[in-house]
Amino acid sequence: MKTDKLKEQFRRTLRRDLWLALAPAILVVGVVFAVTFFFVKPAPPKKVVLAMATDEGGFRYFARKYQEALAKHGITLELRPTQGSVTSVGLLADENSGVDVAFVQSGTAGGEKAENIVSLGSLSYIPLWVFYRGEPLEDVRGLQGKRIAVGAEESGTRDLAVKLLAANGVDKAPTELLPFTREEAVEKLKQGQIDAVFLVSPAESPILKKLAAEPGVQLLSFARADAYSRRFTWLSKLVLPRGVFDLAADIPRHDVLLLAPTANLVAKDSLHPALAYLLMRTASELHGSAGMLDRSGEFPAPLEAGFPLSSEAKRYYTAGVPFLQRYLPFWAANLVDRLWVMLVPIIAVVVPLGRAVPAFFLWRVRSRIHKWYASLKEIELQLEESPGKEMLEDMLKRLEEAERAVNRIPVPLAYAENLYFFREHIDVVRRRLLRQLSEATGGKVVQLPEAS
Repeated sequence: MKTDKLKEQFRRTLRRDLWLALAPAILVVGVVFAVTFFFVKPAPPKKVVLAMATDEGGFRYFARKYQEALAKHGITLELRPTQGSVTSVGLLADENSGVDVAFVQSGTAGGEKAENIVSLGSLSYIPLWVFYRGEPLEDVRGLQGKRIAVGAEESGTRDLAVKLLAANGVDKAPTELLPFTREEAVEKLKQGQIDAVFLVSPAESPILKKLAAEPGVQLLSFARADAYSRRFTWLSKLVLPRGVFDLAADIPRHDVLLLAPTANLVAKDSLHPALAYLLMRTASELHGSAGMLDRSGEFPAPLEAGFPLSSEAKRYYTAGVPFLQRYLPFWAANLVDRLWVMLVPIIAVVVPLGRAVPAFFLWRVRSRIHKWYASLKEIELQLEESPGKEMLEDMLKRLEEAERAVNRIPVPLAYAENLYFFREHIDVVRRRLLRQLSEATGGKVVQLPEAS
């Protein structure tokens, strides 16, 4: 019964030592995990809202392509139709609109509210086409006093048209700026009810080919295209080659100089980085081929768009797709990336703790034995002073008490060698003590036990 109680006491003591060693380590790991979790980006949302003008730059067509591409990765792309790029930028700048990304025309003013908007890159050229009736013109200066369809109030087309007309001083009366939709404007131009129409559209748009072949309708060639591209850095000078619309009919009948803004993918600066990379990968797949005015691989590109390039876009256009996304599905790459960020600092703490905890536990076990070495050393020092018989007997009694106390110290089997080392040291001192005690009792030789 006494042995069972002693064993239970040993187990309680060892459990206490183990918890004293583990508790600080568990606390440190927990704190590191909490701090790391605080800085790790959450999983990307499953839905993204895209704002785009349905009557501008071919955005409607590409929006559907993006929907199909993102659906393959489990992301739902919700489309939010707008009246134009100005409206799209306004929605993106509004924190409560729910819009995450938008297709916008370069040069669209965002104002102070657009400080939270970043660019993920330019997607394609969407040239400005100015079709007109009357005598040949070299520039929009010749439209002074004309009736001009420049698009709806919130459209990127109107925003661009007004800037160019204002730069030439022809945006005021008697010039009339008319807010017709694209279809209305084209029809009125054909019927001669207006003098000119401004369109922003990809070169592949069928309506452009039809207008270029319309009798009495001419396409403006910007003779000062270089000057415009220097004044408005988000505009590019392009050349529409002679006959590119219709080689048989030779339309157009001469090279045409065009001014081209770009279609851009912009986003809130709070957009999840994984989604930003996924959108740019999709852009590379959808916009990387050659077009009538675009070279193969020219887009997407980090061109001037009127908004700062996001940090993810800078890395993407410099180093390409992140390593994990090159070889893993989107969800798997994102999961591994998040786990890796969390595990690295935790491992950096756990590995040292894995060495420190056993060392601390061993110190706790050894400390109970080592404190008895002070008593053992005290007895040895007293032996040097040639003590008398009574003192030697007292020292022997103290030595036996120390041995009994040490034998009751709870020690795991893995560390039992420390206990047996101390018992050997006790035996060494006991032999010396008994030898002196024998001499003190008349020189009688005392048989000493063999050292264990």
